This record gives sequence, C-alpha cells and structure tokens, in this order.
Amino acid sequence: MPAPRTVLLTGAAGGLGTLMRGLLPAYGYELRLFDVVPVEGEPDAVVADLCDKEAVREAVRGVDAIIHLAGISLEAPFEKILRSNIEGTYNLYEAAREEGVGRIVFASSNHAIGYTPRPGEGDPLIPIGTPRRPDTFYGLSKSFGEDLAQLYSDKHGLETVSVRIGSCFMEPTSVRMLSVWMSPGDGARLFHAALTAQDVRHTVVYGSSANTRLWWDLTTARGLGYEPQDDSEQYADKLIAEQGELDPDNPDHARVGGHFVTNPPLWPH
Repeated sequence: MPAPRTVLLTGAAGGLGTLMRGLLPAYGYELRLFDVVPVEGEPDAVVADLCDKEAVREAVRGVDAIIHLAGISLEAPFEKILRSNIEGTYNLYEAAREEGVGRIVFASSNHAIGYTPRPGEGDPLIPIGTPRRPDTFYGLSKSFGEDLAQLYSDKHGLETVSVRIGSCFMEPTSVRMLSVWMSPGDGARLFHAALTAQDVRHTVVYGSSANTRLWWDLTTARGLGYEPQDDSEQYADKLIAEQGELDPDNPDHARVGGHFVTNPPLWPH
C-alpha cells in the first residue's frame, strides 16, 4: 500500500502522541493533530472532544489514514472510560466510514489481556490469539476497540491494525517494562508498517521492541513489515540493581497487566 500522505493523529498532546509527532514526519507523513487540549507549539492543531461528532467528522475529512492514540490511558471510573474510550472511538470510526477513510491504526493495549499469566523462563511467547482478559475498565475499552475494528472491517471494509502497546517511553523505568517496552523509534517503525502494509483487514499485533525478555509473539507485527531495532536489555543491569528481578510470588509480577491487575480502583467508592 502506498504511504498515506495526510494522517490524522489523535491524542497528539499526550506522551505517545508527542513522541510520534516528532518521528513520523520523517516517513513522509503530513500530520493533522487532534486532542482535547491544545498541542504545545502547534497552533493549527484541532482542539476538540471525541464526543463532539461534528468536530470529529471535520477533523477526519480529507485525511488518508488515522492513528488513534486519544483517550484515557489509565484506569478511571467507568463513566469516564465509556465517554472517552468507547463512545469517542465509535465516533471516530463512524466519521472515518462516512468520510471514506480506508485505514485506522488503533492504539490497543496489553491490558486487554492483562489477566494472562506472564511467561516464565523457557515458556512459549504469548500468541496474538490468546483470549482477551482485560484487567480494568481501561483494558475493557481496548477490547471493545478491537471488536469495533473487526466489525467495521467486516461490515464496511475499513481496515485497522490494532496495536497492543506495552510501554512506549524513551527508556524503560521498571523491571517489568524490560519485557514490554517499545522504543519510540520502534513505535514509529511499527506505525509506519501498519499504515503501509497491504490487505490488513483487521490485524492485531503486539507493540514491542525486540526485547531479550520479551513476553509476546511479534509474528503478526513482523508480517506487516515491522523490523524492530531496539532491545531493552541495555537498561537491565541498572533496573535490576534498583528493583530486583521479577518475583513470581508477587501478584504484581505474575500477570501481564502488572499492578493494573492487583491495584484497587484509583477513585473513591
């Protein structure tokens, strides 16, 4: 598939969006930026809520593809998750269908399978077809997004790559992150592959670098043409010296979702 020229980047003011808006133009993309808050240094960015259907449709109009990073990225009350991550994602897909946009790259999350036990040493990598076991309302919203993408692919021919992102930061900050880290450079490589691979229909991939301690199978990501270049192992000695190795008896370390599985809700009942 030829590289799309104009790409709508939602969540452009967020952490991942900030990284990608600095890296993706090198691949030849003209980015149209969208966020619910102003994007620093970008006066032409669209400032709107995903629940504003008219604003979303206007933002989508004329773009060649969409990278959807917007939404709440931590656990929150269901009502907030519903509005931002579920209704907002539906509004984006419906606007894309109405405006004839052919492809969306959707930021899913490892928290869609958060209750899956993490593999131990010598165990097989977690396959992309592992049953979804969301660990939070946040993870549930990402499961919804993957199902929405499948529906719009089957019913409307709108192609999506759902990327189950681990953690995308300049460098990993925890021992757990050594297994799920995706470097910003590899993130841009994966998004570029997801935008340009042919006939993806709805493809689900794990978003990770080629980490020595990798937990999941990157076969479907590599099938898009993704070739990760980075490995978190260069940070391992420092992090292990500070935090110790993962402990299988620690509930926070036992499952893919980490503390998302074990922490109580982050708001008062």
